[in-house]
Amino acid sequence: MTMKKGDAHLFPEKGTDTAGGRGAQRSVRPLFAKKVCVPFLLLFLAFSTAFAQDAAELKAERAASDRLKGEHPLVELMREQKSKLKPELAGVHPRVYVTTAGLEVLRQRARTTHKEVWQRALANVRALKVEPPKPPAQERRVQNEVGMGIAEAALAYKVEGDPKYLAAAKKYMEAAVSYKVWGYSYNKPDVDLAAGHLLYGLGWGYDLLYHDLTPKERERYRAKLVRQAKLMHEFFAPKEGKTYAYSQNHTSIPIAGLGVAAYALYDEVPEAPQWAALARAIFDRVLDTYSEDGYFYEGFEYWIFSVPWMFHWLDAHAHATGEDLYDRPGFRRMHTYVAHTMLPRGEYVFDFGDTWEGPETRAKRGKEYPRSHPDGHFHTNFNLLYRMAARFKDGEAQGVAQWLERFGHVNKEDYWSLLWYDASVAPVPMEKQSRWHYFKDHEVAFWRSDWGPDATALAFKCGPPEGHHAKAKLEKFADWRPSAGHAHPDAGSFIVYADGAYLTGDSGYAGVPLTVHHNTVLVDGKGQAREGDGHDAWKGAPYERLDKTRIIEAKLDERGMRIRADATGSYMPELGLKRFERSFEYAHPVGAASAATVGAEAPPTVTIRDTLEADALRTFTSVLHADGKIAKAADKRFTLSNGPATLSAQLGAPEFVLATIEPNDLTGAGKPGSVDKGERVVRGERLLLATTPMRSVKFVLKLTWPAPPASD
Repeated sequence: MTMKKGDAHLFPEKGTDTAGGRGAQRSVRPLFAKKVCVPFLLLFLAFSTAFAQDAAELKAERAASDRLKGEHPLVELMREQKSKLKPELAGVHPRVYVTTAGLEVLRQRARTTHKEVWQRALANVRALKVEPPKPPAQERRVQNEVGMGIAEAALAYKVEGDPKYLAAAKKYMEAAVSYKVWGYSYNKPDVDLAAGHLLYGLGWGYDLLYHDLTPKERERYRAKLVRQAKLMHEFFAPKEGKTYAYSQNHTSIPIAGLGVAAYALYDEVPEAPQWAALARAIFDRVLDTYSEDGYFYEGFEYWIFSVPWMFHWLDAHAHATGEDLYDRPGFRRMHTYVAHTMLPRGEYVFDFGDTWEGPETRAKRGKEYPRSHPDGHFHTNFNLLYRMAARFKDGEAQGVAQWLERFGHVNKEDYWSLLWYDASVAPVPMEKQSRWHYFKDHEVAFWRSDWGPDATALAFKCGPPEGHHAKAKLEKFADWRPSAGHAHPDAGSFIVYADGAYLTGDSGYAGVPLTVHHNTVLVDGKGQAREGDGHDAWKGAPYERLDKTRIIEAKLDERGMRIRADATGSYMPELGLKRFERSFEYAHPVGAASAATVGAEAPPTVTIRDTLEADALRTFTSVLHADGKIAKAADKRFTLSNGPATLSAQLGAPEFVLATIEPNDLTGAGKPGSVDKGERVVRGERLLLATTPMRSVKFVLKLTWPAPPASD
């Protein structure tokens, strides 16, 4: 039978027409045929809790404002922290990242130890290949490319001495000056991501090419830098009651650009020392709120996008002032996150958080694939790990970087490898690195059978959006305003990869992230945190409650992966959920890397056991995703497919549920400033296993691969 729209579970998104946008649903023969009814009382409670939620958010905002009365904390940091240009660099150009002597070192590297990485960079100088966009240049991220293109061509000229690179750099510099608005005229003009890119590119280009520019050119570029830096400084300057999203890329990227421009103009413009001091103060908080276990909460796409800008500021600050701020736990462990997030064949990643388009990108289609895989090569910015290997003399980081390089991965700024790669650091081969890791602060566990391309790999996630360390930092920093929209409401979710494919799927970047987009549980059709009200599902959710979400026990070894977790804290009190404990167990067949090497008598199996309790009668729904299709195979058994790869999902408990297979439709990402206003899209399918209203239930679900024939 076909479910009526009124019978379907509701996954509301504010401002979304759920009646017309969900696509065709299909219900398999129900394992529990009685229609599920939601009492009118629940509707009343939903309205009353919404008012309570708004009041709680307003109270929290007022409390934060009260804590910021008087002098802003950043003002003291600006006075006390080091941001003054080293005396020997006064009146010197270049000076931001290298001096004239440093350029000579780079020239030697380019002809000897770094010849291969440098030739790769020279082969892809964008200013020689692509004309800069004409003003107003409002297409997505095109101004970003101009900023990086300036730096790339300018460095190529200073190393190679070929006039074609100088001409290319000037062409891009002229383009940057021609843009009246840096960024999008309709969203945060002059103070956001593109402005950060262009301050960095034009600032470093001005510094590198200072003696190669005419006085008129110097004045023209300096005037534009001053104008844009003043706008940026004015926007980010501390004021009474002002809060900052320190852990978010919309803070670190613009401020990195401001810092680079400040050091480029430090003794030429009276305001530049103030710009440098503000950048130093803000980065004090950016670094303090960064991951402590190496896991990146916004997802791998944003690790690629965000982390380079932390490095760009750190390197500029260290060279200009002599203060090295790199030694952070999250930086030392960064390579571990990259290694375990990468799938065995190096074509994609475990995509927790906002990461491209999920099944669409994995299938090498969709609008994001050309950006994530330019010319078919995965863009991972692996040369960031060269910097970590060099800074910490870490052979494991070097080994991970070279592993990704062998996959044919590419970098957005290959020219940095000339500065970052340290050939003296011996790489530790992947085969000698651990095949499993538990990120205790963010509560994410990864396991794989080996480091080969045919490995089985699993991931499980059950923690607060920015890790446990965020709770103490929020209490310490009244000026920190969390902005965790790129982290999804997915506590208790998991991903299974085997036989060269995603077997359980995840959904990718969502304009309005919902729990139903992940392999976890709904209560009365609703999910975690404050989902459905825009892009940030966590806005207004008390972190002390979210912090209770955790992995209770994690055992990772040769034999497999055994996890016990408590996701209760990620659901708000109005849902009445008193307990949600999940166990996730995988016992790996001895000596087997993939299902192809496992005998028919012992297929690989993941067992998920859930214990759920509520304060009243509630409908509990277990959700499972497939990149491809889901079909009913037998009583209480379903087959999930992704190309030729298949997985069997066998329900062991409860005895009766309503099973629904439907398109995994969601709101895709909209334009900057309107991310939650994107188009409705479908990414794979999802299986919903819903109970009748009850106070408690135990789910048992066994996943095996490959799936047996439907008749078995």
